[in-house]
Amino acid sequence: MNISRRTVLRGTLAGLAASAVAGCNNGASSRGAGEVIYWLWDSAQLPMYTECAKVFQQQNPQYSVKIEQYGWDDYWNKLVTGFISGTAPDVFTSHSAKYPLFADKGQVLALDEFVERDGVDLSIYQKGLADRWIGADGHRYGLPKDFDTEVYFYNSALTEAAGISTDQLNAMTWNPKDGGTFEQVVARLTVDAKGRRGDQPGFDKNNIKVYGLGYGDAGGADGQTSWSWYAATNDWKYSEGEPWGTKFFYGDPKFTETIGWWRGLITKGYMPTYAQAKSGVDVTTSFGAGKYGITPNGSWMLETYAGLKQVKTKLARLPEGPNGKRMSMMNGLADTIWADTTRRDAAWAWVKFLGSRTAQDIVAKAGVVFPAVSASLPLARSAFEADGWDVTPFLEPVAAGDVFPYPANPNAADVTAVMVPAMDAVMAFEKDPSSLAGANDDVNQILSAAS
Repeated sequence: MNISRRTVLRGTLAGLAASAVAGCNNGASSRGAGEVIYWLWDSAQLPMYTECAKVFQQQNPQYSVKIEQYGWDDYWNKLVTGFISGTAPDVFTSHSAKYPLFADKGQVLALDEFVERDGVDLSIYQKGLADRWIGADGHRYGLPKDFDTEVYFYNSALTEAAGISTDQLNAMTWNPKDGGTFEQVVARLTVDAKGRRGDQPGFDKNNIKVYGLGYGDAGGADGQTSWSWYAATNDWKYSEGEPWGTKFFYGDPKFTETIGWWRGLITKGYMPTYAQAKSGVDVTTSFGAGKYGITPNGSWMLETYAGLKQVKTKLARLPEGPNGKRMSMMNGLADTIWADTTRRDAAWAWVKFLGSRTAQDIVAKAGVVFPAVSASLPLARSAFEADGWDVTPFLEPVAAGDVFPYPANPNAADVTAVMVPAMDAVMAFEKDPSSLAGANDDVNQILSAAS
C-alpha cells in the first residue's frame, strides 16, 4: 500500500457510545446468520485473504465470508460511520493506533473468553505481538496477523557512484553531536547542481540535485518512519507506561536534541526542506526519480519500492545509536470483532482461523507482509528473496529483541492533533525544538483530563 499505516484519524469518537448502536444489527435480514463481513484496507493482500476465505469455508461449511476492501482514509471513516449506524463489519483489520479508542468506546469485542474456551496458543506469535492487543483495561481485543519494522531503502546505483559499500551502509552509526558515520554517508550521497558532493570543497547546499536522505513528513506523535529509531537509540522513550502512555516525554532533552540534529541535516543541505518534502510528491516517487540516495520506510512498503523499476533498490540496517543498539519500532495489525455483531460465533471462528498458522502460511507465501506466527516467517522470507529482497535488516532487531512498540492510548487522535502541527512547525523552522516542551505539556493535559 502507498499510505503509511501510522496515519491517525484527526477526529475522535467523542460522540460515539455503545448505546448509539445498541439494538442495531449489521444487515442480518439480508444475509445468512453464518455470513461474516470482513474488511481490510490493503489491496495487495486481498488475493491472499480471498484464498484464506476459501480454505476457511471448506473447513467450516456452516460459515461464509464476504471480504470488502477500502482505501486507507475511506476505511476508517466508513468504519466509524458503521459503528454509529449499526452497519459496521463483523470483523475488521485493526491498527494498534486505532483500537484503544474503539475499545474505550465499547466498539470492539473482548476476546478473552473465546481464547480461553478454545485454548488458543498465543505463544505461536512473534514475541510481544499478542500482548500488543491487550488493552489498558487488561482485556484482549485482537489476534495478531502480521508485524512490521523499518530500514533504509537505498538506490544502489547512487551508493556505488559515491563509493559507498554495502558493508559501510550496514555498519553506520549515529549520534546527535556530529551524526556519526551515518551523517558522513548522507553527506557523501548528496550531490549539488554542479556535481560536487556534500563532503567536498565548494559544495553548494542551496542548489541540490540529489539529497542524501529523503523523508516524508515530520513524524507527528510517533515518528515511525522518520525519527523514531534515532530517538530510541538516544535512550529516549515516548512515555511512562509504554506502550500505554500515561505521561509523555516530547519535551525531554534527549528528544529535542535528536530532533535538532535531524533538522540540522536540512540546514547542511543533505535533506530537503520541509516545504520540498511536503510539495505533493511522495517520498517513494521522489526516490524512484533518483532524487534521494536513501529513504527510511517500513516493511509494508516493500511492494511499492519493488514497483520503482527505474532504480535498483536495496535495504540497509538502521544505524547504531549512542546506546550501542540498532533499534526499530515494531508494530503490527490484528483482526478484531465489532462488539455489536449478531454473528459472534461465526466472527470468532474467522478471527481464530486468520490467527492460525494455516492462514498465515497462505499470507506469508505471497511475500507482501511478515506474518505474526513465528513458524510462518521462513515462508515469507523465501518469498521476498524470490522477489530479490534480502529482508535481513528488517528482521535483525526482532531477533535481537531491540524493538519498541508504537505508542498507544485511547486519546491518540487528540495527541496527534497536538504533535503534528508542533513537529511540522519545528521542521519548517518556524519554531525551535525547545518548543516541543510546550506541546508535551498540552499532550499531558489531554491525558490528565481524560483520566
